[in-house]
Amino acid sequence: MTNTTHDGTTARLTGSLATFRRAVVQRFTSVDLVTLLYVAVATVAVLAFPGGDHAGWNWLLTAHGLLVALVLLAPAARAAGPVGRFLGDWYPMLLLLGLYAEVGVLNVDLGYQHDQAIQRLELWVFGSQLSYRWIREMPNPAFSWIMHACYLLYYGILYASPLGLWWSGRRDAARRTIFAVMVTFYVCYVVFLFFPVAGPRYAFELAHNAATQVWPARVTQWLLDRGDSWGAAFPSSHVAAAVVAALCALRYWRPLGLLLTPLTIGLVLSVVYGQFHYAVDALGGLIVAFAVLASQYLYASEPAVARAPLSERGLETGDLTP
Repeated sequence: MTNTTHDGTTARLTGSLATFRRAVVQRFTSVDLVTLLYVAVATVAVLAFPGGDHAGWNWLLTAHGLLVALVLLAPAARAAGPVGRFLGDWYPMLLLLGLYAEVGVLNVDLGYQHDQAIQRLELWVFGSQLSYRWIREMPNPAFSWIMHACYLLYYGILYASPLGLWWSGRRDAARRTIFAVMVTFYVCYVVFLFFPVAGPRYAFELAHNAATQVWPARVTQWLLDRGDSWGAAFPSSHVAAAVVAALCALRYWRPLGLLLTPLTIGLVLSVVYGQFHYAVDALGGLIVAFAVLASQYLYASEPAVARAPLSERGLETGDLTP
């Protein structure tokens, strides 16, 4: 009798968990769930490392609560028409600057970094400090112009991939790209929170030569002086996210991917040439990017199949013959 009762309780509990899991999966998308997971991890970081700025600590926790509320509202937004659908699918990408800024706020308050460890790793892997030497030993204005222009196109690469897929009618592919990009950012941000690295821009004196006088270089430094996030160097989220965005575009819509790929290659090189990241930061970003993409292929081996836009399909006759 006892065993029967136990088996019945276990079966009811298992059934309840299965029902809850189905309800969660049906209501929330993958990007909703990974966003909630990231908020949970970031909240642990805020609580574990509050530093001395308790006012800022409270603001960060408030922001986390608002983000959770936004995630919970996303399913209703997606059912509220085209604008709501767009906002419900795109809200993580629209909040990237705020999420990135939070990393800097927390790390500056803590005031410690692991640059010496990364510099030792740089010496072991590459034999020298490439981020310090490259722009000083190759101060070519034309090359610098190209490198810094690619760096400035970072957000263009990042958003052009899912936006191009979205506007071309490849909505499922756009959603998969957003998910892959956000997973990439969340992985990098978790590392930033628990293993902050300031980067060579802060560790070394900035270069002053012909390469730094071209206007893309000056604009880049001006922007970084006003919007950089301290402690967010390793792994390079610039490299990781741009590579994921470009390769997703290459997978789902080759012409767009072919357009973004050379710009992304330039960006990967530019983060080291411009002394924004250590070379191992860029290498770490590539590892994160390919790990995320590999997990995407394992999770869904078949690429998203989206119907071509009306302008590319011609007249539909209704013929059901395969």
